[in-house]
Amino acid sequence: MIQPNLQNRLTLDFAQGGYLDIAADLFLTDRRASGLAVKTLEFYRFNLNGFIRHCSTQAVKTIQEITPDFLRRYLLLMGENHTPGGVHGAFRTLRVFLRWVEFEEVMPPEWKNPIHKIRPPKVSQEPLDPVSLDAVRLLIASCKDGDNAVRDKAIFLTLLDTGLRAQELCGTNRDDFDMGVSSINVRKGKGNKSRLVFIGRTTRRALRAYLRTRADNSPALFATEYGDRLTYSGLREILRRRARDAGMERGPTLHSFRRAFALNFLRNGGDIFSLQRLMGHADLTVLRRYLAQTEQDTQTAHLRASPVDNGL
Repeated sequence: MIQPNLQNRLTLDFAQGGYLDIAADLFLTDRRASGLAVKTLEFYRFNLNGFIRHCSTQAVKTIQEITPDFLRRYLLLMGENHTPGGVHGAFRTLRVFLRWVEFEEVMPPEWKNPIHKIRPPKVSQEPLDPVSLDAVRLLIASCKDGDNAVRDKAIFLTLLDTGLRAQELCGTNRDDFDMGVSSINVRKGKGNKSRLVFIGRTTRRALRAYLRTRADNSPALFATEYGDRLTYSGLREILRRRARDAGMERGPTLHSFRRAFALNFLRNGGDIFSLQRLMGHADLTVLRRYLAQTEQDTQTAHLRASPVDNGL
């Protein structure tokens, strides 16, 4: 719920016409007060600003003027210049925003939320490609020279062994790494949710070897040669440089390590519900897109679970 003074202002504004730009500003204030992640706030702000600009070109200024047909035409127009993912992101933002307006009960009694009549735009369910294990071996093999070779090897192994997001890796501190349990406490996960992930023997040895080289006082688990916390852009540059050293024409992305973790975890016998917790997903919807299983995976699964071969 928004603060009382904001509630009074919102009720007054809506009584005067339900101006869209004012409602959007108050919505973002409410989301910020609720402790929403900065990136999510930026996502909402970006999409709402785009919608408000479109409304301005159509001389639409108030919530009451937004109809289901108006929303459908807006999403169709977006589809001409945006990816399906971008269109779906705009839809999700409008759904959250208009449901918030509905929840606050500040519209006239006869107002009906137009978003309830809009079907979500379809998003391609094509599987997302992971980094191959052969590519990871090449990257690790390139980590033999240079002052940061031990660090870079530990980074690649940690990304593959934990499924951490790049930002989560950068935000991890030394104290978050429990060497005895071989675990990493992710305190700054997506949506400010914490979780525990684990590493195997090889990754633990690589991390210990890297930490023994550290002479700085930085709390960060991974740092630059100057002792500063490694940033996302710095991490991406490390990957680009090592991919170039390994002779790759097109190197993998940071997020492809997360996909590789998911796929290989299942290939090696892990169950999908444990994988869901390790990756920090609220449900299985997003997780399905990581699982780019090949025909060989499907055939192997059938050989292992054939009802006839195993039951008769």
